[in-house]
Amino acid sequence: MTTRILPAVGDPDAARSVTTLIGQLPDAEPALPVTDSTQLVDTLARLAAASLDELPEVVLVHERIGPVPALELVREVALRFPAVGVVLITADASPVLFSAAMDSGARGLVTLPLGYEELASRVQAAAQWSVGVRRHLGAGADQVTGPGGTVVTVSGAKGGVGATVTAVHLALAARASGRTVALVDMDLQSGDIASYLDVQFRRSAADLATIADISPRVLQDAVYVHETGLSLLLAPAEGERGEEVTERAARQIVSALRGRHEVVVVDCGSQLTSANAAAIEMADTAVLVTTPDVVAVRAAKRTVRMWERLQVRKAEETVTLVNRHHRSTEIQPPLVQKITGTRVAGIAVPAHFKELQTVVDAGRLHELDAKSTVKQALWALAGELGLVQAPAAAPAAGEPGKQLARAGDRGSLGLRRRAGGR
Repeated sequence: MTTRILPAVGDPDAARSVTTLIGQLPDAEPALPVTDSTQLVDTLARLAAASLDELPEVVLVHERIGPVPALELVREVALRFPAVGVVLITADASPVLFSAAMDSGARGLVTLPLGYEELASRVQAAAQWSVGVRRHLGAGADQVTGPGGTVVTVSGAKGGVGATVTAVHLALAARASGRTVALVDMDLQSGDIASYLDVQFRRSAADLATIADISPRVLQDAVYVHETGLSLLLAPAEGERGEEVTERAARQIVSALRGRHEVVVVDCGSQLTSANAAAIEMADTAVLVTTPDVVAVRAAKRTVRMWERLQVRKAEETVTLVNRHHRSTEIQPPLVQKITGTRVAGIAVPAHFKELQTVVDAGRLHELDAKSTVKQALWALAGELGLVQAPAAAPAAGEPGKQLARAGDRGSLGLRRRAGGR
């Protein structure tokens, strides 16, 4: 049996050493090394999207991989790609690290400097485990492996450009199509999702910050189930508690939610913290909201460049949404795309913000009229991003079609038909 091995090693010299040694293993098929955590996860996600059989049996994670710490990367790979055996390469052979690696989901640990016998033994054991898991999954493997639920982050180029309204309606559109949806307020110091949806709840993301392993029961206690069916994880009412949500906590929270929901929408606000940076890096799609004015577009460009410098997100992997668009505006979406270097969404949200005033003031954003052009644009964006699940068949005459749209939201069905027909 051929064992496909994907090394994740940042240092070029260490990568050459690892690759050379892997090449000497019997029946080994080493892939070209990936140099950072983002590239590793992206590579595995791309392979998993094609087929379970395309994934390597073994992934070797070097302790100096970055920007995500090695143990956190091991945990993320183990959660998102459970049919892949992960082996950690480290100079620390202490029982404490060994225990931490096993808790994170590693199938083995190899100490530096690398030795042929030890590496061969660990790789073989991880590969056998991987093959056994795939055999057990059988024909249903494609449904239960891969990246899990879809994660979309929504960030504002600056304050007041409409990121929260966008996040809420993307989540509502996905929920109305029948999907299980979590909406997370990762604007930890000034999040407003609770105000927009008329929610008073004492639990927040800060309550999950110190929990090492977020179980389904713990997650359920922290989440508020809204009348629309959305699962809400809110920002803390006391803004200073936002500092309790570290990068590691954010990764665990997003991973836990993605494992239990088909769609996870994260409102990241306009300020970059370690927590929402982790969410943006983990996301399948990162949306950056801007308005068509010089100040906001410059802010969008600064944000994109900062994400690239910090290795959070590449410009070409970011989707920019132009909000409050008008035909007479000098700055049009193609110019925004040229300035930021991102992909601009095919949908631009019109500058009809007066439609929002009544529902925003009442804290009932989910009751925005289906005829609203703002709502139609945002729900069409949800279709463009792949968040809306097309119905398997149209409901029969007289059938209420409860899974397609909530009562009183008659305009949403026609919108989804138009979005699906593009």
